[in-house]
Amino acid sequence: MARKVFRDKASKDSPALTHIDASGEARMVDVSAKAATERTAVAEGRVVMSKATLELIVSGNAKKGDVLGAARIAGIMAAKRTSDLIPLCHPLALSKVTLDIAPDKKLPGCVVRATVKVTGPTGVEMEALTAVSVACLTIYDMIKAVERGVRIEGIHLIEKIGGKSGHYRAGK
Repeated sequence: MARKVFRDKASKDSPALTHIDASGEARMVDVSAKAATERTAVAEGRVVMSKATLELIVSGNAKKGDVLGAARIAGIMAAKRTSDLIPLCHPLALSKVTLDIAPDKKLPGCVVRATVKVTGPTGVEMEALTAVSVACLTIYDMIKAVERGVRIEGIHLIEKIGGKSGHYRAGK
């Protein structure tokens, strides 16, 4: 079977994929020469549900228990295990992980936001995105018996601070 070989066609306008080598093989990026700097990433997502289901969560009457507390813990644990879940992701000694989950009656649903911090040679965007994803999945899991039509939406990076590429803010 012939193998497709990927050529590095990077230019100033289209950077190369960092996890693919010149022969098209997947690889973990070598960050050993990069300086350890403080890096922060913030990600966000939403869990959209009916008003009645949101009221169950807010009132603390969900059959499985404290939905938001469980989701917070799950998100923090997920951030710490990101390198076990995402291929080629570096294991990092995280210095801070916070998960803020805000019920929003206008959605209706919950807005989940993770902030992750590290001092190291690579960023924590994947850890923040993983934390949000797993927190959202945990909310779904804990309320699915009440409402199967719950939607997880809009998981995205809000902000990244630090590192070679500098500061990124969504929408700017």
